[in-house]
Amino acid sequence: MRLDSLFAPFTRPGMPGATLLVMRHDSVLVREAFGLADVDANTPATLATNYRLASLSKQFTATAIVLLVQDGALSFDAPARSILPELPTYARRITIRHLLTHTSGLWDYEAFVPDSQTRQVTDGDALELVSTKAESLYFAPGTEWRYSNTGYALLALIVERVSKSPFPDFLTKRIFAPLGMTNTVAHVEHRDTIPNRAYGHTVKDGVASRTDQSNTSAVLGDGGIYSSIDDQLRWHTALSAKTLVRDSLWKETTTPYVLNNGTPTEYGLGWYIDEFAGHSRMRHHGESRGFTNFVARFPDDGLTIILLTNRTDSAPWTIVDALAPHYLPHYLPH
Repeated sequence: MRLDSLFAPFTRPGMPGATLLVMRHDSVLVREAFGLADVDANTPATLATNYRLASLSKQFTATAIVLLVQDGALSFDAPARSILPELPTYARRITIRHLLTHTSGLWDYEAFVPDSQTRQVTDGDALELVSTKAESLYFAPGTEWRYSNTGYALLALIVERVSKSPFPDFLTKRIFAPLGMTNTVAHVEHRDTIPNRAYGHTVKDGVASRTDQSNTSAVLGDGGIYSSIDDQLRWHTALSAKTLVRDSLWKETTTPYVLNNGTPTEYGLGWYIDEFAGHSRMRHHGESRGFTNFVARFPDDGLTIILLTNRTDSAPWTIVDALAPHYLPHYLPH
């Protein structure tokens, strides 16, 4: 199909870019880049461009936890306070599974970071903020669903404490290196470099300006990974082949959590689980200052579509939803 109209906002002169991958099983159907990775330097986006994944990072944080469970070093139902004793006593019933599924009830750490703050907070700061500033939970663990960046910041700390390894090093050793994802990194300023880096932008009145970092950009567990579309190809090929995670744990990852009252959510471990026009779908969006991303996996059809952009409010899910019908068999329109 022609991509010109869908990607016109990215291909206009001076506009931040996007990189698209469409794959069926391990066969690449579309692999194309549009626009600029760095508007100021007029650097084109390419297949090697590394974008901040934002909340697409959560699938890697969840997989790190799953690997520790697979190793026998951790249990999904272990109390979070058994590893993070700094958490207040009112959090004693929160388990690792609650953190993974956004059902912990913990307050958002962002609520305690003023817009005026220039110092970037870390995963450790997120733990300190909710432990010292929040006086209660939003709700009892397992009784409601509420998207939680706090939960995933704490999961990164749990990976560090259980593995006795810095979170970026664990991801590199257990996920990125084994899969050949040599350009993917959980970015820590002054600790690593990002090759072929895309910088985030905001477009206003037809002019793009760099808006690359916020005061929460140094939190890794909820959104700090940079990756290229070619490394995403390696990652999703491995997911389909169950290279890293055995089948029983992959089923847990892709099964929606059920609340205490028996109501199913639409979230597994790092993935939304739903349907799109009669087709089962795993999906996730990622939004941070200057970046907006979306991934959709259709496991029964072997189809994966990934769109990474270095532009705020680019609505990549709309583009992916427009693309999907051209590749799904027996598509049932809404």
